[in-house]
Amino acid sequence: MAEVVEFRVPAGSAQTLLVWGLEPGPGLEHSLFSAFSKFGLLYSVRAHRNAAVAGPGYYAIIKFYSAGDASRAQRTCNGQRLFQKSPLKVCVCTKQKGFQQQVLALNSSKCQELANHYLGFNGWSSRIITLQNVSGFDGENEELGKTLQKRSVKYLCAVEVTLPNHGVRTRGVALGEADVENGEDPLEFVTATRRVQKLAVGKALSSAFQKMLLVVLENGKVVVEYNSSQEEPTDFLTEEELKGLVQVNELSLEQFDLKEEEVLSDLSFDDELPSWEMPSD
Repeated sequence: MAEVVEFRVPAGSAQTLLVWGLEPGPGLEHSLFSAFSKFGLLYSVRAHRNAAVAGPGYYAIIKFYSAGDASRAQRTCNGQRLFQKSPLKVCVCTKQKGFQQQVLALNSSKCQELANHYLGFNGWSSRIITLQNVSGFDGENEELGKTLQKRSVKYLCAVEVTLPNHGVRTRGVALGEADVENGEDPLEFVTATRRVQKLAVGKALSSAFQKMLLVVLENGKVVVEYNSSQEEPTDFLTEEELKGLVQVNELSLEQFDLKEEEVLSDLSFDDELPSWEMPSD
């Protein structure tokens, strides 16, 4: 039976394992990651101390991208000692009725990790079509005769992701924004600009990956399908039209402000801005 894997934060109960009976010790989350990552790519591993009424010890929540990987891990690891003296108890989390969890987009770092796992490091590539400064385009901070210390920096980015082995090509457009407290400080302004540029590139890359569905077959092969439900009006523009996007009078910057889970975790002021050609390897 085929399984569909999306570039979204895993939210299904079938993808989540509850592990309890954990003994306290250093590097507990690392030990859990080492044991369970053998069954498939993990989104997260979180260990927590038991409530006082439950006695000493820890429990953990482990999220897989694939429900099939989570099921295999549960069947294999339940009742096993793995890395400790006493056996662990592992179960698939039950779905909470009446509670609907918001499905969030993966940040760009997680998207690349997922693509590398299922498609291979050379199975995809990305490039920046355009990265434009749109600060003040919406008319903000333009009061006549008034100089503001606080400035807002905005960049609009369009990225294209290509999967040559699957004949799939998608685009993502997103907005990066940050306030500069002291707009007269050149260093602070340059630092904020670099940060916003990287933020816009990362969000656009994540947006492009949202338009792909990974269909994992029983034999382990992966088929990629275009997710038409995530289509945007900008997907039908030519590259020249995309580069001239900010000149369109009807442009609303809010539509490109992609809400992305933990997007700032990708950023470091010490890193360089991604190159204009970004191969996955």
